[in-house]
Amino acid sequence: MGADEGPPSTSGVPSGVGADGPDAVDPGRRKFLIATIGAVGGTITAAVGVPAIAFVTGSARTATGEEGWIRLGSVGSIEPGAAPTLVKATIERRTGYLVEEQEVSIFVTTENGQDFVLLSNVCTHLGCRVRWVEAEAGFHCPCHNAMFGRNGEVLAGPPPRPLDRYEYKVEDAQLFFKEA
Repeated sequence: MGADEGPPSTSGVPSGVGADGPDAVDPGRRKFLIATIGAVGGTITAAVGVPAIAFVTGSARTATGEEGWIRLGSVGSIEPGAAPTLVKATIERRTGYLVEEQEVSIFVTTENGQDFVLLSNVCTHLGCRVRWVEAEAGFHCPCHNAMFGRNGEVLAGPPPRPLDRYEYKVEDAQLFFKEA
C-alpha cells in the first residue's frame, strides 16, 4: 500500500446514485416511506381505537337522573282493594353500543288508591314466575309449591326471602317504578 492510497473516492459517481452504489436508497424516498407508513398506522389506530374507547366508556358517560323511572300506566287502572294487577313494562338497557329490550312484569296492589305495593313476579327461590291465586289469596310458585302473601311475604315453601319490591312514584296520575 502506498502513502497516497486512501479511502475510495466518490468523485466520478453519476448523480442519483448513492456512494454505496446504484442499490442505495435515496434519503428523500426513505423519509417519504417512513411518513407514509406512520400515517397509515395512525389512521388504523384511530379507526380501531376511537370506537373501542367509546364502547368501554359508553356506560360510564350516560346521563343519570330520571332515566331510572319507567312508566307503568295510569293509577286509575289499579282498583283499590282488588286482586293484584299484573302490569308489564319494557326496559331498555344499554351497554356500550348494544341496546337490549327486556319486558318485566310487576304485580301492583293498593288499598286506598294512593299508596301502592309493587312486587316482582319472580320467585326468590329459583326465579320461577309466580301467579296470583284468588282462592288462596296469595301468590303461588309452581316450581316448588311456594306461597307468598298479598304483600309478598313468604307463607310456605323454600323461598329464602319475600318477593322483591320496587320503589314507585306517582306523577300526573301516572305510576312509575324505579329500575333495580
